[in-house]
Amino acid sequence: MKYLITLFTFVLSLTAFAQTEKFGKEISLTEKTNISKILSAPEDFVGKTVLVQGEILEVCAMAGCWMELKSDAENQKIKIKVKDGDIVFPVEAKGKSALVEGIVYKIELTKEEAIEYYEHVAAEQGTEFDKNSVSGPVTLFQIKGIGAEIK
Repeated sequence: MKYLITLFTFVLSLTAFAQTEKFGKEISLTEKTNISKILSAPEDFVGKTVLVQGEILEVCAMAGCWMELKSDAENQKIKIKVKDGDIVFPVEAKGKSALVEGIVYKIELTKEEAIEYYEHVAAEQGTEFDKNSVSGPVTLFQIKGIGAEIK
């Protein structure tokens, strides 16, 4: 009986381990940075490599080239972007937890570029976008994904 319990525990641990999918390069950082900390002072993180963790809110349905992670703070999220084809995040990952290593970067868009960007994102997600919601230039902070683990 003790042998069966040990075997059962071992099989469960293998099952849990097998459920982690890895994408891109192996994660090398060990210290996590809260997404809220990055978003509270994003300029301080531009060009820095960070390790973040969060629930996957959205995944690019067209190419799997980005995913949005929920912040540890309410009503915040950050986009993880990869070069198309380098890493393909599965759409089924939505709702799962992701651990991502990447480099924080800044995008500055004119009003016209911002409208074009948000129209593109809406088309990818199959949602509506009102171009009148953009009133001027937009600055975005994202993470260029290097490696990810999804559970």
